[in-house]
Amino acid sequence: MSFTSDEVNYLIYRYLSESGFVHSSYLFGLESHIVQTSINANIVPPGALLSLIQKGLYYTEAELSIGDDGQERTCDSLSLIDAVVPEIVENRRKELQQQQQQQQQQQQQQSSSSLSGTSVKNDTKLSSRTTAATPSNLSNTNDKDISSIHHPTNTSPQSTNLTLSDRNMDTSSTSNGGINYGHSNTSATSQSHHYHSSSSSSHPTSLQSSTTGNYAQMSNGNENNSHSSYTNNSNHIAVPKHEPMDYDTSNSSHHHPHHHPHYARNPTPNSSSVQTGSSNNNNNNNNGLIVNGSIEIPANRVTVLRGHESEVFICAWNPTHDLLASGSGDSTARIWNLQGAREPEIVLRHCIRRGDTQVPSNKDVTSLDWNPSGTQLATGSYDGYARIWSSDGNLVSTLGQHKGPIFALKWNKKGNYILSAGVDRTTIIWDANSGHCEQQFSYHTAPALDVDWQSDTTFASCSTDQKIHVCRLGEARPIKTFHGHQNEVNAIKWDPQGRLLASCSDDMTLKIWSMTKDTPVHNLQAHNKEIYTIKWSPTGPGTMNPNATLLLASASFDSTVRLWDVERGICQNTLVKHSEPVYSVSFSPDGRLLATGSFDKTIYIWDIARAEIVHSYRGTGGIFEVCWNSRGTRVGASASDGTVCVLDLRK
Repeated sequence: MSFTSDEVNYLIYRYLSESGFVHSSYLFGLESHIVQTSINANIVPPGALLSLIQKGLYYTEAELSIGDDGQERTCDSLSLIDAVVPEIVENRRKELQQQQQQQQQQQQQQSSSSLSGTSVKNDTKLSSRTTAATPSNLSNTNDKDISSIHHPTNTSPQSTNLTLSDRNMDTSSTSNGGINYGHSNTSATSQSHHYHSSSSSSHPTSLQSSTTGNYAQMSNGNENNSHSSYTNNSNHIAVPKHEPMDYDTSNSSHHHPHHHPHYARNPTPNSSSVQTGSSNNNNNNNNGLIVNGSIEIPANRVTVLRGHESEVFICAWNPTHDLLASGSGDSTARIWNLQGAREPEIVLRHCIRRGDTQVPSNKDVTSLDWNPSGTQLATGSYDGYARIWSSDGNLVSTLGQHKGPIFALKWNKKGNYILSAGVDRTTIIWDANSGHCEQQFSYHTAPALDVDWQSDTTFASCSTDQKIHVCRLGEARPIKTFHGHQNEVNAIKWDPQGRLLASCSDDMTLKIWSMTKDTPVHNLQAHNKEIYTIKWSPTGPGTMNPNATLLLASASFDSTVRLWDVERGICQNTLVKHSEPVYSVSFSPDGRLLATGSFDKTIYIWDIARAEIVHSYRGTGGIFEVCWNSRGTRVGASASDGTVCVLDLRK
């Protein structure tokens, strides 16, 4: 028997990822050079390290349970720590040996006292006992006893009780030295951060025995053998560029277990329980919990898109057409045409150059964003490259400057620059036309998790270093730095006017910042677990809905969504219906509805004015992202089981 340090390191790396220690797994993978090993991740089952440890513990107990004479003796279970301390094991062995000797002496005394008759009879009985104890007669019994000690070990994902993180994050390694986080999630799953898929990103993610909760073997719900199931990892080869879309307009009742391997701190999903009361949150005493029944969306108004071979972390609608883009752990992004004719989806294969050939990167696509005109799609990947694609699937540019995974990527409103953030602690402004790096900002002291434009040349960035920098193209230093969070900052968003900046953190707080102040305008504390993401409503001055109140929605691992009146600095409503961490929220274009997606596999559409659920849908995978199309008639969602679903809300 032999094994290498690379093999040990990989199993440790997988354990950390599957248990939700996203940041630890990332750093360990980086330092141990996991990316340079030739280990095939596809053949390593979830929970492999725990399975080996369990078998080793069984073997140690078996050694103690079998005496020197080959007879079985009763042995109390060992703890894992006891089993690796030689002194404890030796003391336990001696204790068992002494107990066995005492029992034998007692048996001999009882036997001798009860014996009567001639010495010949005594000699005969002694002889028979001696014969019965010979090794040849013990062999069958010993095999049976030993086999009974080695209890069967179920190494299936469902049997491994691994708590994953959020964050979401993917655990695969990158070609330039980075390792996929799981947005988190980070698993995450996960609880993902993840780094979150969006950034933390918290990044996706507790990973379940996938993620969110546990790393698990996941099924995309398709009975077709080609898509029926897969192991939750990121080392998948992308499919050919064009494939027929696998549409499913039925609401399947088969809910397969699945978890997100890249997001941390996610509890194990329990799809059968949905909390509808205030017991879900102890801090809701002054906000009036909104708890309502749901209205299930008819099956004929749900389209399930299958094709991805791993979890789908992100999705985004084209701003001008009903084209839905999705990004997955299978190292592809896809563009789904939902404009009427069911054309084949366009598969955007993320490849890297090795010698004179292009090979799949086998890294997660972590972020994507359409340009304002809808003619180009930008994607960011754990392979360290950003890419620009035309809407018909042609690769326009490959942007290579980051030294590790990219966590966030966004176009400015003018459409001439792209902004990206990565694990290398930097943010970069790219010229979208030439693909050149305009400026790289190296001000964070830890991975940058999220970015957001304030104007066409000014942006904010946040990091695990707990800081927020506001930077401007051409400036040598940040024009503003905000301090105040006590843990990593997962997401940041400017309000529609670019006046206020909202940030959310693992410190369970939501803060509102202004460029005119060094301290927060509001420090909002109500959630009792990490806040994963935030979104501003498209309302208030400077929007298409100027007369409506500006609101901020926050989604948390405490399974709730809160709506904040930022001007007054109060929580207007707490939406309590989900039973697992909420990874995504999205306002409809008119600001009247809010879509929420959770790892409990459900999507809820809330009427904000009434604070009631008006639509609901339960899918077959944990929901990582929800988004509205530009007309507010459809909601797209990406899931941990590799599916993308589209809800048609047209009346």
